[in-house]
Amino acid sequence: MSSSNGLLPAAKKEEKGRNIQVVVRCRPFNTVECKSGSHGVVECDQQRKEVSVRTGGVSDKTSKKTYTFDMVFGQSAKQIEVYRSVVCPILDEVIMGYNCTIFAYGQTGTGKTFTMEGERTPNEEFTWEEDPLAGIIPRTLHQIFEKLTSNGTEFSVKVSLLEIYNEELFDLLSPTPDVTERLQLFDDPRNKRGVIVKGLEDIMVHNKNDVYQILERGAAKRKTASTLMNAYSSRSHSVFSVTIHMKEVTLDGEELVKIGKLNLVDLAGSENIGRSGAVDKRAREAGNINQSLLTLGRVITALVERRPHVPYRESKLTRILQDSLGGRTKTSIIATVSPASINLEETLSTLDYANRAKNIMNKPEVNQKLTKRTLIKEYTEEIERLKRDLAATRDKHGIYITPENFESMNIKLVSQEEQIAEYTERIAAVEDELKRVRETLSTFVCKQRLDQCTGELQEKNQLLEEAHKDLSETRQRLSQEAFITAQLQTRECKLYSMADQLLSTAEASAADVGGLHAKLQRVRVVEENNSAAQWSFARRMEQSCSSMQTALQEQSTRHVAMLDQYRHGTGQSHAFIVALKGGGWSGAEMGLKVEMATFFTGNVAALASIRETAVQGFTALEAEHDAFKEQIGQTGHKHQAVCVLCTLRWFCF
Repeated sequence: MSSSNGLLPAAKKEEKGRNIQVVVRCRPFNTVECKSGSHGVVECDQQRKEVSVRTGGVSDKTSKKTYTFDMVFGQSAKQIEVYRSVVCPILDEVIMGYNCTIFAYGQTGTGKTFTMEGERTPNEEFTWEEDPLAGIIPRTLHQIFEKLTSNGTEFSVKVSLLEIYNEELFDLLSPTPDVTERLQLFDDPRNKRGVIVKGLEDIMVHNKNDVYQILERGAAKRKTASTLMNAYSSRSHSVFSVTIHMKEVTLDGEELVKIGKLNLVDLAGSENIGRSGAVDKRAREAGNINQSLLTLGRVITALVERRPHVPYRESKLTRILQDSLGGRTKTSIIATVSPASINLEETLSTLDYANRAKNIMNKPEVNQKLTKRTLIKEYTEEIERLKRDLAATRDKHGIYITPENFESMNIKLVSQEEQIAEYTERIAAVEDELKRVRETLSTFVCKQRLDQCTGELQEKNQLLEEAHKDLSETRQRLSQEAFITAQLQTRECKLYSMADQLLSTAEASAADVGGLHAKLQRVRVVEENNSAAQWSFARRMEQSCSSMQTALQEQSTRHVAMLDQYRHGTGQSHAFIVALKGGGWSGAEMGLKVEMATFFTGNVAALASIRETAVQGFTALEAEHDAFKEQIGQTGHKHQAVCVLCTLRWFCF
């Protein structure tokens, strides 16, 4: 924004863009909030630069929304803290030749005007640093004079105070008492993003003591009113502009003029008409305020989303701030909020607004430095033009007419002015109708787009649900497979362990079987040897038995023969005895008898001995045969047991 002496295009661009700096300030509880029993819902962390808002009830400590900004000031923050952190760096850039803007935004009654203007402490001995109530504007002007005076720089400071009320422009520093004189807004031909406010008065500030007089002069004309939410509610937007001209001398001795400009904007507070109690005129004011702020929000949204069309021209406020939003100006926003729960909705709206605004990218440029020759040439041309007009009036070289014609021309001029006014009203009505039609069309298009986006969103949500379902099933299957894999690995480890044990057992069993087979082979050899020995023994036994039978038969034959011989001898003996009895025995015959008796007795004893020996031999042979047979049976049982054991072991494998 610029006044009638608008700044020239910039000479130097920064290499990169710069985001708008966003600062949040939370004021303390006021009397109304304390009486209503409202509780605090806003927490400010200055170190982490975070603002947390509890969106639940008093007992709900978990439901909260957190925002991050460039700077955050809590309820205990002082005016000087805000100024030093936010404004001091910007003021240095203004002195370097940049255009800068600081504007305060927030709900009505949250301290925007107090932050920007502050109050005057009754003790006038306080400096701008010592005054605890001074706002940004008086501190800025005080520091400008101190900085430039201490540098020994030749400079001039001009200020202007513009009010935007019901979409009309008013000069709050105008020397005329008529506060209803409206100003006109034009595009700056030298700066495509700048504007010129025709008739806006630039007041020269000679020293820092003039600051409060200028502020009081402007505050007296500014529209304020009492509402249920703020006893001194600003009903308009104000733009306080400070323009600094500083002289520099180059190494060649050429004098240059460096220009820096600072716009300090105090926006009217957004408000709920129902809660503020605004009716009639106040309700219309609130409607216009909210409409201009809504347009400002649309501009911010369009800039953040990088839309091809940004609706700057839909309100005077956005048209004036055009260069500050997405242009060549370095911009900072101070968003003010209330900590009370009764203002939760407005607080969240303000923080969302500020959070979007910090994504706007500006491309600041340093203002072109003007040579003294150029300035003198401009002033000389202006003076010559004014001199020509004055000479024409004084010397009557201009066009003059009779009073009748002059009156006729005046009547005609009034008629034409009335027609122009009527046409202007018609044009305004047509423009309003066109605007409504465009809004309706835009709403219809947006609704169609919204329906389309809603359909697409539903499809995406359905696809997302299906994807979540597939993901859940996949995760479940993966979990099952992982469990099965783990079980299989466990079983595999157990099976490997069992296999190792079985392999060891098999190897041991194989060794045992090998040994058993060797033993069986030895047993088989022993059995074969035993069988051979048995058959050999049996044959010997048979042979022995045959020999013994033969011997017995022979002995029996001899015995029979001997018995026969004995009987025959006995018969003879008997006959002999009879004969003896009859005839008597001699001594020789008696000796023979005794000899024969002895012979027979010896033979009988020999036969009895032979028989007993034979019986004992048979008994011994039978016992040996039975023992050998039992040994063979035991060997067979052992062989059968070994075979069964081998079968069982192979079955286990």
